[in-house]
Amino acid sequence: MTIVLKKLVEGESKMDNMISVNNSVKIAIAWCLAWGNERKPQFDIAILKSMCDALRNGQEVPKEVKEIVDQAKKLQEIDENYFPKTLEELKTKYSDLWNQNTRIGLVYGGVTKVKQYVFESAKLPDIRGASGLLDRINLIDLPAFFSCEQSSKYEQCERAKDDCQDIRENWLDQQENFPELSQALIPELIIYSTGGNLLAFCPAGFIDDLANAIEKRYTHETLTANSCAVGAKFKLLEIRFGLLPDQITNDTFWLEQYQKNKNHPLISAYFQQEKGYSQTYFQDRKTFNELAGKLASLFNQRRNGNQLPGSNRPLRCYPPIFETHPYLKRDEGDRRSAIIQVKTDPEDSTKGLPGDPWFSEASARKRLVGQITKRDNSNQQWYEETGLTWQPGSKEAVESWVNKFEQFLYETPHKYYGKIRSENLHPSQVKEALSVREIGDASISKGFVAYIYADGNNMGRYIQKEIKTPESYQNFSRDIFYATEKSVYAALTKHLAPHKLSETLQAERKSKKEIWIHPFEILTIGGDDVMLIVPADKALAIAKSIGEEFERILLSKEGNYKTDETYISDIVHRYHSQEQITTNQQCKLSMSTGVLITAEDTPIYYAQKLTNQLLKSAKKLAKDLKECHYYGGTVDFLVMKSVTMISSNISEFRTNGLTKLTQGKQKLKLYAAPYTLHELGGLLKTAQTLIDAEFPKSQLYQIRSLLERGKQTAILNYRYFRVRLNNKEAQKSLEDEFEKKWCLPKDKDNSGNLAPWMSLKDKEECEEKNKKSKDKKPQIEDKVTYETIWRELVDLYPFFQKPQKKSDTKKSKQEVS
Repeated sequence: MTIVLKKLVEGESKMDNMISVNNSVKIAIAWCLAWGNERKPQFDIAILKSMCDALRNGQEVPKEVKEIVDQAKKLQEIDENYFPKTLEELKTKYSDLWNQNTRIGLVYGGVTKVKQYVFESAKLPDIRGASGLLDRINLIDLPAFFSCEQSSKYEQCERAKDDCQDIRENWLDQQENFPELSQALIPELIIYSTGGNLLAFCPAGFIDDLANAIEKRYTHETLTANSCAVGAKFKLLEIRFGLLPDQITNDTFWLEQYQKNKNHPLISAYFQQEKGYSQTYFQDRKTFNELAGKLASLFNQRRNGNQLPGSNRPLRCYPPIFETHPYLKRDEGDRRSAIIQVKTDPEDSTKGLPGDPWFSEASARKRLVGQITKRDNSNQQWYEETGLTWQPGSKEAVESWVNKFEQFLYETPHKYYGKIRSENLHPSQVKEALSVREIGDASISKGFVAYIYADGNNMGRYIQKEIKTPESYQNFSRDIFYATEKSVYAALTKHLAPHKLSETLQAERKSKKEIWIHPFEILTIGGDDVMLIVPADKALAIAKSIGEEFERILLSKEGNYKTDETYISDIVHRYHSQEQITTNQQCKLSMSTGVLITAEDTPIYYAQKLTNQLLKSAKKLAKDLKECHYYGGTVDFLVMKSVTMISSNISEFRTNGLTKLTQGKQKLKLYAAPYTLHELGGLLKTAQTLIDAEFPKSQLYQIRSLLERGKQTAILNYRYFRVRLNNKEAQKSLEDEFEKKWCLPKDKDNSGNLAPWMSLKDKEECEEKNKKSKDKKPQIEDKVTYETIWRELVDLYPFFQKPQKKSDTKKSKQEVS
């Protein structure tokens, strides 16, 4: 009975959410129509607010605006399957909407060149602060323009109510800024405001003001971050049917003209024709998405420093620049002249900062916000002593990712704290990690961490094909942000546990008590982007879980996220387990992830650069596998034990250093990355099998060194070392988990064994040669490339731990006693 009631409640909440989204868009459109085209509203502001309250509560609207509200309602009630064959048909059927002279404004904007700003400094506290400051502007400051603290949909704004009011009263409404703007904005105007960007409706007379306010706010708060915002005015019917002409003539472009010019390359590209002509391509393009596409085009033009046609706004071709001098001291990032040095007080640890850093005002703001996001309240007096007047906001406005993680633990059943069985650990005792060294201390191989950078796949295509209304934009934005954030928390909860710092690191904190930390750092979670720092030994498992949870959460949502396409597992995956793989329950959206496992002292900006390259490699694999109807996630990783290991980029390193051509021109790839999520799970199982089999480490490295000598040499040496294992069970497990699941020949009639190699047919090269061959009789055989996971298994070997046997446990207890 309880389960039935729970499902009924969940169903009602989903229905209420759909009604709420539809109602908010109706309120937004009615507000813009009732306000009019000018800066002063057509009706008294009290009537407009009364109209909004009535629509929110399902009551009768004032008679002065009833006709306008009916038009907004009529627009939403147009059947989603209706599409006019001619514009005359549309004009006739919806004449009142066509003849509506009031235009509706749309504004799109946000921060640009995020990585340039966030990773400007090489120190983690400054990176953490830069990310936290951008998050605050995106989630608090910009929604505050719309009074979002008054709406229950914006929980963080509700918690930071005083900050939102202060932003309007002491900044936005000031005479030197935009004193009339806040009166023209309401919470329902926002379509989405996550992922570093904002898309919102706006009364037509204020689109330039709102765009300028967005850009100015980013510059005012960060001083150096780049931002861009644009706006445009649209007709009422354009919200439903895309861009429409002002007047209809014989040459007006619609279905008839589209059919006549269907083979033109510009038409084909604009309407994204994939398989010849179809009216569906035209209908899919002529939606609200076309308006968003126009704004994106204007955004790119303005970001590049170009003057927009018909716009009187000041150019932004000159980003914020602070003058420097060759004989003046510069800040920690070596970018701007320093204004102050914060020295450590040897007698009072609450004063000053370690290392006596030099700050410019921009870097001082980053460091201060970084301290707040880590809940480090004991050592912020240094900023007050600088004499700077800028304030970062309350702790509710600058919220820590660890705070959100702990809230997730409070709301979700878990065993995160229960993994520490020998300690009576209370959640309040667990603090944030303050440095990369503390995160590396939690790894099996001390001193190694992993950088994880994940990004969504198929997002652009999904938006173009599936997102056709403002309501669907709102739902999509919330679903993606929710799935991304919760998948990260779920993965961290599953694979990590609180960690007790070593005595050395405890001494660095000047604490005599034991210190327990959350062994991770969330640099950012924005939209479909994720950047983390975690212990090296758990990195690949966390990356796999993030990808799997992201797809699972989206498939559980109300939306068209499930694809009907299926794939053949043996073609897509190189790991062939006996487990049943579900190939017909795919999500249209997934995540690709780059993982860099490296030493804790690797410069963060360098690690970020390599992680970004790994992400691009993983996304390329995901794109290639789409041809096989695979929509799942992919992961690429690299274990870098020395900073000097890679002199150029990862792609060149693999091509020149890890790809060999034998004397017979046989191509050998000494690596197998990137992997699908299923393959990554198999790789982790195989690595653990090597540990359990107690495969001698010297022989592991010897087989790896023999890979370069050719296929046969490596096969013979692997077979020799495998049969010499003393443990017969270990031989059997290695055969089952490695040879039979990775190294079987592609030809099922071939009963041979390729271990440690896998065969990979290079079909593209074969097809290209066949095309060039003029003689049709002799066909060039498929050229086979051989690749191996052995090198990656050896790289991962130090990050796996052999499970302790019961006999060992009893023995250790006796020794202790």
